[in-house]
Amino acid sequence: MTRSEAWMFGLLALLAAVMCAGLIVVLQPLLARYALARPNARSSHKVPTPQGGGIAVMATMVVVVTGAALFAPELVSSPKALGVILVAACGLAAVGVTDDIRPLEAMPRLILQAVAVAVVIAVLPAELRIFPAVPWWAERALLLVGGVWFVNLVNFMDGIDWMTVAEIAPISAALSAFGLLGALPPGATLVSFVLCGAVLGFAPFNRPVARLFLGDVGSLPIGLLVAWLLAVLAGGGHLTAALLLPLYYVADGTITVLRRLARGEQITQAHRSHFYQHAIDNGLNVYQVVGSVFALNLILIGLSLATLLAEQSYVLHGALLTAGAACVAVLLLAFARVTKND
Repeated sequence: MTRSEAWMFGLLALLAAVMCAGLIVVLQPLLARYALARPNARSSHKVPTPQGGGIAVMATMVVVVTGAALFAPELVSSPKALGVILVAACGLAAVGVTDDIRPLEAMPRLILQAVAVAVVIAVLPAELRIFPAVPWWAERALLLVGGVWFVNLVNFMDGIDWMTVAEIAPISAALSAFGLLGALPPGATLVSFVLCGAVLGFAPFNRPVARLFLGDVGSLPIGLLVAWLLAVLAGGGHLTAALLLPLYYVADGTITVLRRLARGEQITQAHRSHFYQHAIDNGLNVYQVVGSVFALNLILIGLSLATLLAEQSYVLHGALLTAGAACVAVLLLAFARVTKND
């Protein structure tokens, strides 16, 4: 990738940040009137707070990525496929905004998510393979299940101020850097940069104590876009990096769901069972929790980068993945052991 293209990506990220922040300023009065999230027993906020910041994030994504495709086509390798992916993300945003205003039943919501993920999988290059030893159809089925899970994962974990920022901003920044190193095609690199910029534009409004929440309209399509980016990264021969980057979210979300299933709880109902929520409920403040998650993500990014720069050694990559899992386990245990006396 040329230096001029790298500068262009950076400028587009800056444009996305400014545009997203500007849209939020314009939309906030409307969101405060029509999209208030009122606190309940499972909420982390104490007063009614507008939600729907994801509208600005997704509008920014569509405008900036489409503009780049039109005016700088060298930054997009497969414009039609990228267009389909944006349409699928917008479809999930529509599902999210509907759910924010009037909650949907679990099954229709899950079906619509699966359709969006299936559309994205359908436009993946036929030659993209993550597990070559597995039949093509089986791998695509695994991607469908994994994609739907990741979409829900980002939604589940968006439970306190700045949590999504502390996760998605570093992941998208890392994917942007990996794209500059050639680990992602230009279109995916473009989306990574613009997503990072848009999330950073949203961040000041979600700073504790938040004046605005992302809402399902943002968390669902962001989950879809990041799942696609990770699939492309893995399909490019960087599976270990793709596993390491979201490892905290995957571990906290998956373990929490499994524990709730073991207790016979209804997993579609809202709850406060995540490790980070336990830490908040027992004395840590939001800055301590999201700061710890952000610091962990920097470690995971470093390990991911090492897998890109190192030779393709199963032993080395296994060791790096194990190190990442150990770091995640340490933080989860630390969150779980927090007590009100601490």
